[in-house]
Amino acid sequence: MERIVHVPLEGRAYDVVIGPGLLQSAGTRIAPFLKRPRVAVVTDETVADLHLESLRQGLGAAGIEMVSLALPAGESTKGWPQFTRTVEWLLDQKVERNDVVVAFGGGVIGDLVGFAASVLRRGVRFVQIPTSLLAQVDSSVGGKTGINAPQGKNLIGAFHQPTLVLADTEVLGTLTARDFLAGYGEVVKYGMLGEAEFFAWLEDMGPKLASGDMEARVEAVARSVQMKADIVVRDETEQGDRALLNLGHTFGHALEAATGYSDRLLHGEGVAIGCALAFELSARLGLCSQEDPSRVRAHLKSMGMKTDLSDIEGTLPDAETLLELMGQDKKVVDGQLRFILARGIGDAFVTADVPISAVLAVLQDALADCAVA
Repeated sequence: MERIVHVPLEGRAYDVVIGPGLLQSAGTRIAPFLKRPRVAVVTDETVADLHLESLRQGLGAAGIEMVSLALPAGESTKGWPQFTRTVEWLLDQKVERNDVVVAFGGGVIGDLVGFAASVLRRGVRFVQIPTSLLAQVDSSVGGKTGINAPQGKNLIGAFHQPTLVLADTEVLGTLTARDFLAGYGEVVKYGMLGEAEFFAWLEDMGPKLASGDMEARVEAVARSVQMKADIVVRDETEQGDRALLNLGHTFGHALEAATGYSDRLLHGEGVAIGCALAFELSARLGLCSQEDPSRVRAHLKSMGMKTDLSDIEGTLPDAETLLELMGQDKKVVDGQLRFILARGIGDAFVTADVPISAVLAVLQDALADCAVA
């Protein structure tokens, strides 16, 4: 059942291994990259409680010693204080240039630890062992690392490719339903942006994925990773095509900022709502048929996902404030917001040619629906 997606970046190529039971064989898979049989693992407290012992045993089976640091779980970890703590801990562990650091957790841990590895001794290698669906299909692949600033998400960071990614699909079984579905927001994004056939497959197989079908999970992760790898190889540092991966993110990041990067709205939930809004905007601009946003929303709803602003608990700021928060996004170029819009499901494109009045109208209508709800 195991699948391997190769990311053929020149001089920095690596494999993404996808399948159940990879923690148990982590030692034999990581050993070829080690100069000495020792790794430093950074995780979060939730993952540590559930899986750290399994990883220790998997590494130990290959004679690899492990030291570990568990950070608090949650988005608030992804900032300067825990970043500083991580870098200083790695230095205390005497991690050398030839050593390997392991990021063992969801997207927060992967982003923070990857960034720490990129600056430690001017760059040490790191292995991603993503434990959330979101991290397995998105943040662990492609080398984007970083932390959040008060001004916005992921504004401080570096491109630093991993040496290996081990996506153990068995670990997904310990996710809460909400966390799994938040990750599914990133899975379905791939179908929306570049492969209508994959979106149709998800319409059929989504419920099986959610209920734990292992073959369906391996297939969904592998197809998502393959799409991401193809785009990353074409555009590693996001000069063009890679921005397509941000479908739903311009709206989503603004909503995350508006909810204080809290549990009110998880990243994948923001992406799902953002994708629905991006398709709504595309339809209003006459780029795609009105059936496309309806189909997107119908599938997200059928999976029990957040699809509308009214699904976010608590009050939200007005449309003008949300638009201002969108302006802090990294996708702003020469002061102009870039949007990822769609000509249809599976056919997304990047543009800065979007009337702000249309964006405001979409947000105002979405907020008006909140008031009715």
